[in-house]
Amino acid sequence: MQTSPAAAPQATRAAREPELRVQGQAQCGEASAIPPLIQVSNLKKTYQTARGALNLFQGLNLQVEAGEMVAIVGQSGAGKSTLLHMLGALDTPSAGTVYCASTDVTKLTAREAAAFRNREIGYVWQFHYLLPEFSALENVAMPLLARGTPKRDALAAAAKWLSEVGLADRGDHRPGELSGGEQQRVALARALVNNPRLLLADEPTGDLDETTAGRVFDLIERLHASHGLTSILVTHNLELAGRCTRALRLESGQLGPLAYTPRTEDSGRQA
Repeated sequence: MQTSPAAAPQATRAAREPELRVQGQAQCGEASAIPPLIQVSNLKKTYQTARGALNLFQGLNLQVEAGEMVAIVGQSGAGKSTLLHMLGALDTPSAGTVYCASTDVTKLTAREAAAFRNREIGYVWQFHYLLPEFSALENVAMPLLARGTPKRDALAAAAKWLSEVGLADRGDHRPGELSGGEQQRVALARALVNNPRLLLADEPTGDLDETTAGRVFDLIERLHASHGLTSILVTHNLELAGRCTRALRLESGQLGPLAYTPRTEDSGRQA
């Protein structure tokens, strides 16, 4: 895959990470003339319940520059997954705008939103959602087949991505024959097979043990850098959040910087 212009900031990312990890969003891309990949303005979401209106977001704002890796943490029920769904054109706000890749996704029809997701966004969830009756190779190829890509080409691209995630020899295995970490790596390959610009991950390591979670996150970091991705991850794991370009906390309907310093032994972890 050709590296996009968004990959350029990655060369200096390692040197800048210590100062960027826990700072607010204005630190990243202030002087850039390139518009942010994500621009959320005055976002509101209200649900009607038996006890009255539930206001999940209160004029929430978010800006994410191309090439960033942003973690969002918060208590259960704070709206982290709902926010991710809105960024990915899976849900619509009660008010406000959500621009992704210069497109106001809140204005898209259902058909347009589906095409936009297939073209621009890769998703990874806590549970892999692989189709049990299909092989790993076929699961990875599904987004391309849905787009109308010829089967031979779709399977070739899927094989390439299985190799990228270290599963070149597991293509003919069905999900039930794979470990939890392998299943999540297949899900990651499926999310990226369409070469999206944006990766959205909702607790991608939440169903894994600590060691496997660390390895899957290592892989996400590597693919994020090598393919010029912009990534937004929801996580409860503060150690992993601290490894992102920025870590934000969602609380009381608003986003703010997460004050967190990774433990010193993190730098010596095994990749």
